[in-house]
Amino acid sequence: MSRESRTPTGITYGSLGVLGASAVPEIAQTAAAAGYQSFWTVEATGTDAISLLGAVSQAAPELDLATGVMPIQLRSPSLTAMTAATLQSLNPQCTVWMGLGVSAPGVLRQHGIESSDRPIAMMREYVALTRECLSGDSVTFQGDFWQVKRFRLAMRTPEKTPKIVVAALNPQMLKLAGEVADAVLLNYIPATHVPEAVKHIRSGGDAIVMSNVHAAVADFDEAARSARKDLFNYAMADGYANMFRSAGFEDEVHELRLRQKEKDREGALAAITEKMIQAINFIGDKEQVTAFTNSYLDAGVQYPILMPMPWGENRKLVTELTLDAMAAIND
Repeated sequence: MSRESRTPTGITYGSLGVLGASAVPEIAQTAAAAGYQSFWTVEATGTDAISLLGAVSQAAPELDLATGVMPIQLRSPSLTAMTAATLQSLNPQCTVWMGLGVSAPGVLRQHGIESSDRPIAMMREYVALTRECLSGDSVTFQGDFWQVKRFRLAMRTPEKTPKIVVAALNPQMLKLAGEVADAVLLNYIPATHVPEAVKHIRSGGDAIVMSNVHAAVADFDEAARSARKDLFNYAMADGYANMFRSAGFEDEVHELRLRQKEKDREGALAAITEKMIQAINFIGDKEQVTAFTNSYLDAGVQYPILMPMPWGENRKLVTELTLDAMAAIND
């Protein structure tokens, strides 16, 4: 199968922090050898998103470089434009995807920042100003969140313009992403809920539909508790909880939040059903993980990004097996 006819695939470091930053070059090389097209990094309170991409660009220069995502509250749009242009200039052969998101309140508090009560307006303004700053023209901008006076990118504008990806969960942000971004990134979404998300994206525009695909080639009984802990953390965030409810897991979210309110952590974890795990954080053998990935393509995802869940005694082996399983969609 030619590279042009292959389904583009990415791999994210988002779930692999337990392996350490020093594992990034080897993961990138393994992904490139398996046929992956891009490497994605995240940003919360651990590694920053851009430093790791520098390591990836040296270890596997054939991979496109992507953030998935950087919280917009932590960087000004002009700094994001500078960062994107620098990364693109250093790697003119690849596509740079600047993934942006409105971060969760818990993460922002650790940075000493309050969440916005107008996230849609903030994202719209951020994307517009970032694009203007990337143009190389003199930019004067008076917005509700950022003000810039005669900013000009003081470097040669790269021939290839970095692309903007907006992370979105719920209808208004999905619509905005479809309108203003080159691509939209879905996360922790069951394949069965993708068509609903795509409907909202298309009401805004024709952005590429990307999605993280959470999976582990592992034994279910050994990995299920880790999957429950992971889903619990996200279900306690209102944005994800709302999406889980819309996707058919209202009972699970209600029960786990009730149990957590009663300080019954084990009861909260037990409220996460096997059905919910296998819809979002899939655990199975190689063939089953390949089929799980294909279910996202069938549902309307154009660009799947593997989030290998390194659950089990040998985390590196689980990561490698899962990486091979998703790569098999192009065999």
